[in-house]
Amino acid sequence: MQIHNVHLPITVTGRHTTVTEAMRTYAQKKVEHLHLDYPRIIDVKVILDVEKDRQKAEIVLHCANHITIEVDTTTGDIYSAIDESVAKLAQRMRKYKTRLLTTHHRPRKGSIKHLQEVVYTEESLHVTEDEHIEPLIIHKENFRMKPLFPDEAIMDLEMSERPFVVFHNAKNNGKIAILFRRKDGEYGMIEPDQNGHAA
Repeated sequence: MQIHNVHLPITVTGRHTTVTEAMRTYAQKKVEHLHLDYPRIIDVKVILDVEKDRQKAEIVLHCANHITIEVDTTTGDIYSAIDESVAKLAQRMRKYKTRLLTTHHRPRKGSIKHLQEVVYTEESLHVTEDEHIEPLIIHKENFRMKPLFPDEAIMDLEMSERPFVVFHNAKNNGKIAILFRRKDGEYGMIEPDQNGHAA
């Protein structure tokens, strides 16, 4: 019988809306029915965002072993958004456990491909006055870096919807590294060297 993920501390908050007791109870019951024993959940945060034509349920699981699983779903109904987000959570938790069992917690040899170093000349980076466009930051968020082995970073990436993960590489004296998904389905990893260049 599953015993780890019971009596979870679940926090339900609203964005652009006041969370009703019905919404809170529904979200809590759905999350509590995640009868999966791994990874062990420490706490759960549910953010419900309700606007006129857009209703979103975002769920963040903080788990043991530095595992964070984040999902979100946008639909026309907040209850169906909660249902779909919980289904995504269950799928990712199963995927995490399956990958952990099949990889024995270490990556296959050659499973991480490094970017080839490319050096650009000053002329190749020259931008004419007509080409110059002021960049615009449309979204900003804090990113908490954790000490991880590369295979743990792969698992962390698979558990989230982010295109990359930034971490302290425990296999390389805690140096900062960026792991990202490649178009061919493999993973690439960037590690700055002491001079600040990508390796």
